[in-house]
Amino acid sequence: MERITFGVLGPVVAWDAAGGVLGLKGPRHRAVLARLIMARRRVVPVAHLVEDLWEEPGPGAVGAVQTFVATLRRILEPDRPARAPARLLVTEGPGYALRAAPDAVDAWRFEAAVGAAAQLPPAQALEQLQAALEVWRGPAYAEFAEENWARGERSRLAELQLRAVEQQAQARLALGLAAEAVPELDAHLAEHPWREEAWRLLALALYRAGRQGDALAVLRRARAVLADELGLDPGPELRRLETDILTQDPRLDLPDEPMTAAARLWTRAVAAYDRTVAAGPRARLEATVGLISNLAVTGGGGLQAAQEHRLATITAADEFGDPELTARVIGAYDVPAIWTRNDDPQQAQQIVTVAERTLAALPRGGSHEAARCRLLATVALEMRGTRSARGPRAAREAEQIARRLDDPTLLAFALNGVFMQSCTRAGLAARRDAIGAELVALAVRHGLASFEVLGHLIHVQARSALGDFPAADEHAATADQLAERHERPLASVFTQWYRALRSAASGQIAQAEAAYRAAAARLDGAGMPGVEHGLLPLAQLCLRLADGSTPAREAAEHVDTDADWGPYRPWAEAFIPLHTGLRTEAQAMLRALPEPPADLLYEALCCLEAAVALELGDRVVLERLHTRLRPAAGELAGAGSGLITLGPVDRWLTAIKHALD
Repeated sequence: MERITFGVLGPVVAWDAAGGVLGLKGPRHRAVLARLIMARRRVVPVAHLVEDLWEEPGPGAVGAVQTFVATLRRILEPDRPARAPARLLVTEGPGYALRAAPDAVDAWRFEAAVGAAAQLPPAQALEQLQAALEVWRGPAYAEFAEENWARGERSRLAELQLRAVEQQAQARLALGLAAEAVPELDAHLAEHPWREEAWRLLALALYRAGRQGDALAVLRRARAVLADELGLDPGPELRRLETDILTQDPRLDLPDEPMTAAARLWTRAVAAYDRTVAAGPRARLEATVGLISNLAVTGGGGLQAAQEHRLATITAADEFGDPELTARVIGAYDVPAIWTRNDDPQQAQQIVTVAERTLAALPRGGSHEAARCRLLATVALEMRGTRSARGPRAAREAEQIARRLDDPTLLAFALNGVFMQSCTRAGLAARRDAIGAELVALAVRHGLASFEVLGHLIHVQARSALGDFPAADEHAATADQLAERHERPLASVFTQWYRALRSAASGQIAQAEAAYRAAAARLDGAGMPGVEHGLLPLAQLCLRLADGSTPAREAAEHVDTDADWGPYRPWAEAFIPLHTGLRTEAQAMLRALPEPPADLLYEALCCLEAAVALELGDRVVLERLHTRLRPAAGELAGAGSGLITLGPVDRWLTAIKHALD
């Protein structure tokens, strides 16, 4: 029997062995399945199902339940011979039971993982809890929030999830990762302010991070929240913690274990810095942006926190009216970037505005050239994906200065800006490959680990576009090894997407679909909305069109208008009228499409546009697309992103030429 798995930590869903989502028909079919999952392999009498599904059951209610069950059986066991007894959704006594394996339901796996984590050492517990919490796709049994029969189980699972978040924070504290625990606890309490244990953990984390005043402020806030919302005084643990913090009780310090030595040294160094540099706001700003830069490469939470604090730091520096200070603060954030679309375009524009103003005020030549180079590289990076001529000009000027100064770190940063401005038209994969090669060589010679990872990821993208997957495989493996050695976890997000692309390019459609869903799950919480938004449905649409056998009108059947299409929605929506035969409307939408942004998905979006234009026979659009795509002849459309593909550009050019002829 093919293995079926079920998800209830979010909307109720079932997956086949390849990871494909099974169509569960209407809401009552899903309700029956949800009710049986909730029973945990026990029998649910038909009478109970009828009571749960209808407020006032009619005479045909029992027959309707039997019909729902029969339909579910066909979906869950499609290969079961006629008249053979069901093995998954079985009839037993007065009702039905779902005999799913103990690990076949995400909620059951989650509960087991959280229970086991309580018995593990902190490092293993943290890893297990992180993996368990990533399974959640939304509130448990999300579509049944108003149903009485679901209320108790939803509440139980929600409480278990909250406890898991707090266990995760406790594990971080035990490992000496107090500073890393603070943002997740802040977010946790914003949603659940009545959790006394979370208040305790947050105050303790702040104290261990050398922020005694903030820890006491949190405890005061906890007292106010509990009094205002629940009419309660803080419990004994919170009161005891406040006293211990005021007296700096040694019991609050981390136990003296070898595994936490680095964390304790960090905490003490930060506390010493706080005391020593209390009166030096300029030095604090420069030190802060250094910390933010390091924070940005530690993972999704760190990247999000860095993005939140970066603009505030730049704004604070700008208020001094000292262009040299502002230039140092802006330029110190030399975090490598691989994706050519901004996560926060509004913030990027604000940073560019300050950088341009600082460039205008900064003297040319001499000791200021390095600062100018960093400002120009920042402008090039922040203007990625736009069609402003300023971005490429800034990138070229930054590169020229860096080469003239013969500074390897400056040159690596400048080359990142050049890479970000290398998508102004189709067919530039070879140029990007050369940038990747120079970055790798430069980084190896001078020990620039983050830029070495970046160079290999650029190679993965470029070699994919050029159809050289053996080389791309090697670069992906090297990027993973470097990222693990130097603690750069976000690199594996891109290599995982690359491996999904690899399956798609080799025609393994079912495997690619499952791989794309898994890769999309990694993006959730990775702190990269510019990558995440719209990428999964875009990948799924491209997968249907990649081999050239599916016309646009058939692909249109699978364009889910309710999906998060992000910035790709205009290209997706152009397909929709084809499904209903509204050709005039489709043509109007097609002709209203702008030129795709200057990013790594330029060729992919051009080919999506071509698919619709070929269906409609729109010569004006086809001629325009032929001109745009011709420089990319010989490449794989979209594969330069390292994420998706629409097959060979040559096939699209041939189809367009044939339609025009």
